[in-house]
Amino acid sequence: MQVRNPRTGAYDYEIEPLNELELTTIIQKMRSAQEDWVEKGIDFRIEVLQKWKESVNLRKEDLIEALILDTGRSWETLLEADIVASSIDRWCKISKGFFSQENRRNSSIPFLEIEQDLVPFSVVGVISPWNFPLLLSLIDTIPALLAGCSVIVKPSEVTPRFIKVIQETILEVPELEHILEYVEGAGATGAALCKLTDIICFTGSTATGKKVYQAACDNFIPVFLELGGKDAVIVTETADLERASSAILWGSVANAGQSCLSVERIYAQKAIFHELVSRLIAKANNLKFAFPNAKDGQIGPIISEKQVEIINEQLADAIEKGAKVHTGTGKCEEMNGGFYCFPTVLTNVTADMKVMTEETFGPILPVMQYIAQDEAIELANQTIYGLSGAVFAGTEEEAMQIGRKMKAGAISINDAALTAVMHEGEKNSFKMSGIGGTRMGPSAIKRFMKQKAFLINSKQVNDPWWF
Repeated sequence: MQVRNPRTGAYDYEIEPLNELELTTIIQKMRSAQEDWVEKGIDFRIEVLQKWKESVNLRKEDLIEALILDTGRSWETLLEADIVASSIDRWCKISKGFFSQENRRNSSIPFLEIEQDLVPFSVVGVISPWNFPLLLSLIDTIPALLAGCSVIVKPSEVTPRFIKVIQETILEVPELEHILEYVEGAGATGAALCKLTDIICFTGSTATGKKVYQAACDNFIPVFLELGGKDAVIVTETADLERASSAILWGSVANAGQSCLSVERIYAQKAIFHELVSRLIAKANNLKFAFPNAKDGQIGPIISEKQVEIINEQLADAIEKGAKVHTGTGKCEEMNGGFYCFPTVLTNVTADMKVMTEETFGPILPVMQYIAQDEAIELANQTIYGLSGAVFAGTEEEAMQIGRKMKAGAISINDAALTAVMHEGEKNSFKMSGIGGTRMGPSAIKRFMKQKAFLINSKQVNDPWWF
């Protein structure tokens, strides 16, 4: 299977997907190894993951090199590589506290007690996307390993170059043999994992998420889906516009907008609409492409060629329907075989435009004005998605009042896209943005375990309900 380089457009890499029989063999070994993995306890699992962290750190430069080739970007890649160690440390700390909790308690019936066991799923399947290849392959993997599961990961076939490096770091930790596996593959490999594993975690588009959901249903296994977003920002007339414009710009164009939590819709109160737009235009024009080298600017290439088509289609639809383009050329630009999209501020947008209804996954900033606060909330909620959002207002109280009415799982207050950097707030995806438990906080570990209750008659007395 040929893989495209996002900076040059050349198909300069190949992957060899495993067939279902090969995957079956790997997963059978993982099932056997998992029994010992869970039996040795949480302290052992923490110790092993700390060893793996050191192995990853030793190969960090190799990982960065592979990820830059995968994505064509530099700054976000350095951040992504840095987060690995802190993620392992954070989850080790959370899991230590999680497993130290008292698991026996009195019941409401005086002579009966309850003891709770948590039984980990044997094999977790993780299917991860191309926008943050390493980070999003680990977001479910690390807590699942600490829960006592074995994990098989299939990253996106769009960005597979890092897989060989990360698999080599795993092989340097003997205790992880047959506990953690990264495999190359595309849709057929993901479909096979839905049949062969005990639980599936998928991050990606809503369209593909529906297929994964159906496959999990057919095989009667639990599924956790983190899907698309169309995040809205509401800016009130009392907001600090200097702060709001900087935060919104970052939330819209970081990673060239290729993030499920990117700001994709902006609703500004009529009194401050033109001032906010003016600031967004000025700040957007200060940015430049990361071209010809990855470190030359802030805006890297559009990673997936299919995404280029989507962005261009949405921009063409908006322009045809009367939208005004204030920055950029109104389409993705081809440069040396790669495709780049300049941060594009749009006005005269309407609620029926594709750029306001469909996930864009690009650095596009469509701004609509509103008069009444209820109108802004209605517009923000006028979507099939509900991943996250943001509010900027003069006071925290005012912003919170609006945020509580927005139908999304995480609302940044007087900031934007905070779920990219804050991983402690437990949240769910609303509407078509996903299904399943939180990926953040201690509850995330419990997703990978079945609850088992022992109902214990602790006193030798006859039950009053016996015949």
